[in-house]
Amino acid sequence: MTTEPPGGRQAVAVWSIGTLVYMVAVVHRTSLGVAGIDAAARFHIGASALSTFSILQVLVYAGMQIPVGLMVDRLGTKRVLTIGIVLFTLGQLGFALSHSYGMALAARAVLGCGDAMTFVSVLRLGSRWFPARRGPMIAQGAALFGVAGNLMSTVLLARLLHSAGWAPTFVGTALGGALVLVLVLLFMKDHPDGFEPAPAEHHGRAYVKRQIAASWREPGTRLGMWVHFTTQFSGMVFLLLWGLPYLVEAQGMSREAAGTMLTLVVIANMVFGMLFGQVIGRHHGARMPLALGVIGATAVMWAVVLAWPSQHAPLWLLALLCVVLGSCGPASMIGFDFARPANPPERFGTATGIVNIGGFTASMAALLAIGVLLDATGDNYRVAWSSVFVLQALGLSQILRLRGRAARLERQRVAVSRVESVHVPAKA
Repeated sequence: MTTEPPGGRQAVAVWSIGTLVYMVAVVHRTSLGVAGIDAAARFHIGASALSTFSILQVLVYAGMQIPVGLMVDRLGTKRVLTIGIVLFTLGQLGFALSHSYGMALAARAVLGCGDAMTFVSVLRLGSRWFPARRGPMIAQGAALFGVAGNLMSTVLLARLLHSAGWAPTFVGTALGGALVLVLVLLFMKDHPDGFEPAPAEHHGRAYVKRQIAASWREPGTRLGMWVHFTTQFSGMVFLLLWGLPYLVEAQGMSREAAGTMLTLVVIANMVFGMLFGQVIGRHHGARMPLALGVIGATAVMWAVVLAWPSQHAPLWLLALLCVVLGSCGPASMIGFDFARPANPPERFGTATGIVNIGGFTASMAALLAIGVLLDATGDNYRVAWSSVFVLQALGLSQILRLRGRAARLERQRVAVSRVESVHVPAKA
């Protein structure tokens, strides 16, 4: 019998439930992106206070990544996803019914905690149901479901918010959580029959320290984290909160036109996700050139848009910026493909959590910097958005520092694996 799961129809069915959960979580996560102006009016707050909603949500998300990775390694996907669904559904309901800023903040924190449990779980589910060679496609496929959730936010929620109102819109999205909870409880399985993971001997404090330390020692894990850090945040911050206000207040667009631009980011995300998954699946060496290409293209586009001599950049240039920002999410998935071969299966959840911290930490820093700079400069978006270059420079320096060591160790592991496979006697 092979040591890898076979995939197949049952694998696709189970994994689809997991990705559906992730899609609903992304709808909840990004719903504030089209409601930022409404939230500022509802809670009577300025730019810094508004950014605190997303900062707190992302802070909780990032802080939960290693604990969630350990939970998935220990408890399995079904249990962790169930807890996550309950939490992000309660958080969205609380946000829908909040009338005070403090209550709304607490609701976003609960939502962030539940959201944090979804993506790591879905990646772990894919690694348990599909062979390792399908890893890049599984990661990009999961990301596509997230993009679909983002698309629902930018297209559907924006319209519902202005036709149905605040509470009905957010309560309605929370009902999606109840639906996926039923699917998980009835049909989710952690792994195929006959492919149960080996039980860990200890789950105490020493075990936790060993898992984290062993994952962190791997250059591939750290490289993956910095790739995720540098590629993801620019597009995420644009979609999560500051894209719509920037396009409306700084570029003079109508809300409808700005919503179309956000939709363009999401559609580009889907196209790049499919493209990157195919390219990396066939040419593993394309990972680093793709990641560096996206970082460079993002920096160039922001530099051109922010330095444009007139007050409003032309529509074609803003559209091109949105297309490039659409590549940020798929490029961040490459980070997981650096960590995957560097860690054994029993450590994959922990390593994935470490990688996932990267982009959300950068997003949190950018959300805070933009909000503070807007308040300090009287809503000067050119100064505020320039903060992206600082974070990109930090992440790029770490990528260039780690990529050589990570590549050498990965080549050594591949060579050892090939030698071992040659010397393993065939079973009768």
